[in-house]
Amino acid sequence: MPLAFWVHHLNPFLGPHIGNIGIRYYGLSYILGFLTATWLLRSYSLRGLSALKADRIGDLMVTLVFGVLLGGRLGYFLFYRFDLLKDDPLALVRVWEGGMASHGGMIGVAIAIVWFSKSEKIPLTHLGDLIVSVAPAGLFFGRIANFINGELWGRISVVPWAVVFPQSAAPGTPLSMIPPRHPSQLYEAGLEGLVLFIYIQVRFWMSDVRLTKPGHLVGEFFIGYAFVRAIGETFREPDAGLILGLSRGTFYSLFLIIAGLGFVISSRLKKVK
Repeated sequence: MPLAFWVHHLNPFLGPHIGNIGIRYYGLSYILGFLTATWLLRSYSLRGLSALKADRIGDLMVTLVFGVLLGGRLGYFLFYRFDLLKDDPLALVRVWEGGMASHGGMIGVAIAIVWFSKSEKIPLTHLGDLIVSVAPAGLFFGRIANFINGELWGRISVVPWAVVFPQSAAPGTPLSMIPPRHPSQLYEAGLEGLVLFIYIQVRFWMSDVRLTKPGHLVGEFFIGYAFVRAIGETFREPDAGLILGLSRGTFYSLFLIIAGLGFVISSRLKKVK
């Protein structure tokens, strides 16, 4: 097959590195995500839109960092590579080998939010609405990092913008023998990141839903994420076995829809003081 498509050759490290030690774009994506979240939360606080005081945002960020990292790492092995965890438990701590799951990260963040809400005496649904309004920024940067790393590639395709991912074939395979694929990481960056971010931000700033129906934005985020994730999964090569004929990303998103509907219904039934 002639090399009529762009060949992925991006370096996952920023600058020089020694083996697996160096500054990775994946790590930078987390930093950019949390910096964006911090800036937005501070903007909310300064404009009187948040019960979270500006001087407590740093503590919240630290709590969320632990939630994302622990939840994402555990979720990756429990949801996608439980066989590896069972055979080699130490793989859990070999973080330089990669492996994070967005659904696991959401569970970790949820636990962190519950703990912070109780410790700071901030209504849980209000704090949840704040967090989901900034979360898509982190998803955007994370998916861009997935593309730079050349991981989580898409299905085989011959669309003009398809990409040849050398990592998708066995080592030593000639480039001319590696089929091009959808750059599904970029699709997901646009859907899970930009589209969801714009939607939630518009709802946060241009409606009274955060005041009249606390928790409603959480539900909208869960449902919206499940929807755009399912779209992205149609272009992505499954990275684990299917469940009931669905990719694992789509299957796990079904539970987000259920949780989202629960938040939406609950917020509509509550009387807000």
